[in-house]
Amino acid sequence: MTRLWLVRHGPTHARGMVGWSDLPADLSDRPALARLAALLPPAAAVVSSDLRRAVATADALQGHRPRLSHDAALREIHFGAWELRSHAEVEADDPAHIRAFWDSSGDVAAPGGESWNAMASRVHGALDRLALAHAGGDLVVVCHFGAILACVQRALGQSVQQAFAQRIDNLSLTEIAVTPEGWQASRINHIA
Repeated sequence: MTRLWLVRHGPTHARGMVGWSDLPADLSDRPALARLAALLPPAAAVVSSDLRRAVATADALQGHRPRLSHDAALREIHFGAWELRSHAEVEADDPAHIRAFWDSSGDVAAPGGESWNAMASRVHGALDRLALAHAGGDLVVVCHFGAILACVQRALGQSVQQAFAQRIDNLSLTEIAVTPEGWQASRINHIA
């Protein structure tokens, strides 16, 4: 069994949809970071997406753990033309499109962006590759809301709408076991 310790990056304080925008994380809550780091296996390798909010969070949690190269495949969903815009702003401009994005089976993309299913496929491929490379071990993966939700969706066999109902807070821990039988979630959105 390989265990994936999925950590959502620190908060950005952005008020819109944040996908591939490279915003910094607010890592001022040092006690929360210390509590989270204490939950992570001491010998686990650490990997993050290549966006600075994930990289900086991984740096803050790494300690003496080995570090892997940043992986762009672990990025958040690409919101395209909706990037950094609020839901209300997008809904005012294109109500049918944004409703279809949130209410569909995951195949609708923002203009110039990617669909939920495309993002999930990208993230799952990266984590399958990493789990195989670290078979039988532990891997700390610092990534994003959508990436973690896609993993929860896979582990629980949920629909897109069921996955969207999950909560994944900043600096939360979600633990996924990768077994021959498939993915299993043992903790979701755990706050240290």
